[in-house]
Amino acid sequence: METFDDLQQSYGRCLREKNFIERFYEIFLASHPDIAPMFEKTDFNTQRFALRRGISVAIEHANGSRLAERTMNQMADTHSRKGSVPVPPSLYRYWVDSLVRTVDEVDPQSSDALLERWRTGMNKVVSTFQAHY
Repeated sequence: METFDDLQQSYGRCLREKNFIERFYEIFLASHPDIAPMFEKTDFNTQRFALRRGISVAIEHANGSRLAERTMNQMADTHSRKGSVPVPPSLYRYWVDSLVRTVDEVDPQSSDALLERWRTGMNKVVSTFQAHY
């Protein structure tokens, strides 16, 4: 089974940079015209914490962790068609692209190979979210 421990290490390096999460949101909110309006009433203090935790869970989910599965399914349900914050499946690619771009800017050990690993791992997560939609 493929593991994504390299993503956890990369993520740790990214979090050492104080503005990683903020920079992600700058990139993400500007990535598609439908995204920023979805965050109009968002408390970004809470959202930043949720994203920080969510990326960790996403990496563990990509690793096949059974412990992360329940949390990932809850997150996917929240963003499903019937959830409290529905997200159309077509928008997930902007999330992945924004995350990869932010990692590339912030991780001092970024490389094409590492960024491709981020895409592979996060696309496993996107598949779960899309299946719940």
